[in-house]
Amino acid sequence: MLGRVVYLDNAAATRLDERVLEAVRPYFFDTYAVATSEFGYSQGIEAREALDGAREAIASALGAAPEEFIFTSGSTESSNIALKGVALALDKKKDKHIIVSKIEDFPVLHSSQALEKQGFQVTYLDVDGDGFVDLDKLRDSMTNETILVSIQHANQEIGTIQDIEGIGHICREKGVLFHTDATHTFPWVPLDVKRIPVDLVTVSAHTIHGPKGIGGLYIRQGTQIAKWVDGGFQEFNLRAGLENIAGAVGFAKAVELITPEETKRLQEMRDRLIDRILAEIPNSTLNGHRWRRLPQNANITFHFVEGESMTLHLDMRGFAVSTGSACFSRSLEGSHVIFGIGGDHERTHGSIRFTFGRYNTMEDVDAVVQALAEIVKELRSISPLGKNREKEEG
Repeated sequence: MLGRVVYLDNAAATRLDERVLEAVRPYFFDTYAVATSEFGYSQGIEAREALDGAREAIASALGAAPEEFIFTSGSTESSNIALKGVALALDKKKDKHIIVSKIEDFPVLHSSQALEKQGFQVTYLDVDGDGFVDLDKLRDSMTNETILVSIQHANQEIGTIQDIEGIGHICREKGVLFHTDATHTFPWVPLDVKRIPVDLVTVSAHTIHGPKGIGGLYIRQGTQIAKWVDGGFQEFNLRAGLENIAGAVGFAKAVELITPEETKRLQEMRDRLIDRILAEIPNSTLNGHRWRRLPQNANITFHFVEGESMTLHLDMRGFAVSTGSACFSRSLEGSHVIFGIGGDHERTHGSIRFTFGRYNTMEDVDAVVQALAEIVKELRSISPLGKNREKEEG
C-alpha cells in the first residue's frame, strides 16, 4: 500500500491546483467588489475586467465569442438552463418534443422528466453495447415538433465519446437545436463550436482541477433561450445573481493549465490500467468503447463480486474509486448507464469506475491493480457466485 490516499474518482471532483488557488486569492482579499459596481469605483472596474477576461479565455478555448458564454454555478445549472430555457422559449408549439439518450447524466435526464410533467414529449434514445447513439435512429425519432436534442459529448460513467459532429449535422439538417453536456470532455477532448454544429454546451470547472461551484454554458448567437433565474440583469440578462468572480478566474486558469501532453499522460495511465486488469484479473469486462473514450476514464465490471465490497476494501487500503452499485446510490437503483448498454444487475453491481487526474501516477495504476487482484480473488472465494464459477471452470 502507498503511504497516501490514491484518489481515482476525478470524474466526481478534482483536487484544486495550487496555481488556480493563487490566481483566485486576490479576488477574496483585494478585489472583492462585484462586477456591477464597475460604474462606481476602481475596484468594481477591476472585478469587471477579471470577469470579462475569464469569460473571453474560456469562450476562446471553445471557439466561441465572449458574448456567447455565460457563467453558472456548475454543470447541473448549465444543463437545466439549456433544456428548460429552450423549452420555455419555444413552448408555443402544441406538442413540444425533446430527444435525449438514456444514458445522459442526471441534470439532463431529470430536467427532461420535469418537462414531461409540464406537457412536453420526450424520446429517450437507446444506445448500443458501447454506449453510442445510433444516428439513423436519432434521425427517425425527429418529428416536426422536435425542438431540442440533448446528447452528451462523453458519458460520465463509461467514458464513451459520442459522434457529436454527426449528431450536430443531423440536428442542423432538421432545424433542431442541439445541446451537449461536455462536463467530462472540456477541455481534455477538443471541442470547437466553430466547426461542430452545436447550439448549447455545458462545461464545468470541478472536473479539471478548478474550483467547485462554477460552470458555464455556451449559447450560440441567435439561439432562442428564456431567462432562467430572475432578480437582476447579470450574464447578458440570462442569469441573475452575484457574479462569482473568483470562481470565474479559477475556471479560466484551470482551462489554461490543461495541455495535450497532460491529456496523453492520462490516456497512458488509463490504457495501462485497462490492459493489466483485463490480462491479470479473470472475468473482467470493460464497459464503454475501448478507444473512443475519455482519456482519464476506465470502467470495468468484475463479475461474481459486489462493487460496494470492492470499494470498501479498496478504501481500507487507501484507494478511492466509485461503483455503479445500488448500495452506493440514495435511489437504491443500479447504474442506469450500465443498464442502458445492456448490462444486467450482476454487471451493474460489479462495476467500478476509475478516473485519473493531474496528481495520479503510473505507480498508482500498478498499486491499484495489485490491490484489486488480491481483493477480487478474496471476495470471489467467499461469494456463492464465485465458488460456482470456479467449479464450472475447474
